[in-house]
Amino acid sequence: MGTLFGTDGIRGDANRYPMDGMTAFSVGQAVAHLMKGKGTRPRIIIGRDTRISGPMLEHSLAAGIASMGGEAYLTGVLPTPGVASICRSMAANAGIVISASHNPYEDNGIKVFSGNGFKLSDAQEESIETLVLNGQLMDMTPPARDMGQVTTLEGALDMYVDFLKSCFPGDLCMKGMKIVLDTANGATFQAAPALFASLGANVDILHNRPDGTNINLSCGSQFTQDLQRHVSRRGAAIGLAFDGDGDRLIAVDETGRAITGDRSMLVCALDLKAQGRLKNDQVVSTVMSNLGFAAACRKYGVRHHASRVGDRYVVEDMKRLGAVVGGEDSGHLIFLEHHTTGDGIIAGLQLIAAMLRQNKPLSELADMMTVYPQALINVDVERKPAISTLPRVAAAIVEAEAALGHEGRVLVRYSGTQNLCRVMVEGPTPQITKKYCTQIAEAVKRETR
Repeated sequence: MGTLFGTDGIRGDANRYPMDGMTAFSVGQAVAHLMKGKGTRPRIIIGRDTRISGPMLEHSLAAGIASMGGEAYLTGVLPTPGVASICRSMAANAGIVISASHNPYEDNGIKVFSGNGFKLSDAQEESIETLVLNGQLMDMTPPARDMGQVTTLEGALDMYVDFLKSCFPGDLCMKGMKIVLDTANGATFQAAPALFASLGANVDILHNRPDGTNINLSCGSQFTQDLQRHVSRRGAAIGLAFDGDGDRLIAVDETGRAITGDRSMLVCALDLKAQGRLKNDQVVSTVMSNLGFAAACRKYGVRHHASRVGDRYVVEDMKRLGAVVGGEDSGHLIFLEHHTTGDGIIAGLQLIAAMLRQNKPLSELADMMTVYPQALINVDVERKPAISTLPRVAAAIVEAEAALGHEGRVLVRYSGTQNLCRVMVEGPTPQITKKYCTQIAEAVKRETR
């Protein structure tokens, strides 16, 4: 990827380049220019999460779109997958989401969807980046008579909730089911409670009072401790924790145990397989998935493919292989029968559907996969040289791989959205995995600062 775009759009410190108003204005111009057709004005949907910097970037993007002759439609606060679904239903040319997902409020980001609801390809993102960075956009703007308009899209939340309802099987009923939701003070704080209440569930809601600075703060999919305690106290059947923009889900079972994305994906895949709806018996995860996921797939006759890290790469491989279920252990779960991108609420609906069909608690369904001991350390880095060029890191990796043999694996990669290096080790025991993960992480610290 280039200077602006990482693995999931543009990210950075809010009110600093590239997440400043001027750059957002240029991105809006570039997206509108890229989406122009002959004699038509591009229609672009803009949604955001609850960060304090969201409205500033929203208006900057909208102004850039209008200046290039595009029509900008503002949904206000709406989950990322909500913007993608509205793009499709309105036959828009593109959708833009202002969010830094699970990151703290000081960060923000810009993600761009095509009109069909899928994230842009690398080539399309590179085209936008070139337009933004070459300094020629202002020379491409049309005269005043051909400028576009900015419109508030009324009823966007209701449109999304109606779409979500259509993703839950009509022959199943969750009336009276105790469900606890943690909306991370983020983009799902209205949509998720409205949906589950409308389906008859008995809903408790945590962290649903966003103030612009508390998004993801000790809550949501990254921090499930509050949800786990509340599920246990309430005797709930399930807890659902979303991230700031609503495209991730981490579930909590009735015992108060957090369920990994891999386990949730397997539960849903096997439920579809039992119905004869798991197309090609194929599931796509990423190289970050736990070794236990691949083992469970082999055990239950599911074909497994590991893609590059990043939900859009998962989607690309799903389309290529004809899979309908895919995702990441972090909680991005994709159900192509229903949507074009990861949607935490849809993932929750599919988990609940599996529980109802199988008439089993989530704890029993999740135990069909054994999680191998895993250690993950995120190391703050000041620079990102190729891992292979760092001799101490390379030596630590070789030592770990030799010691683990066939009983484990090592994965070291830089985050595409933060200044982090992720060190992941899986092995036969927690002690061994922690030992080698710590050794590699210490080597990364010494050589990237």
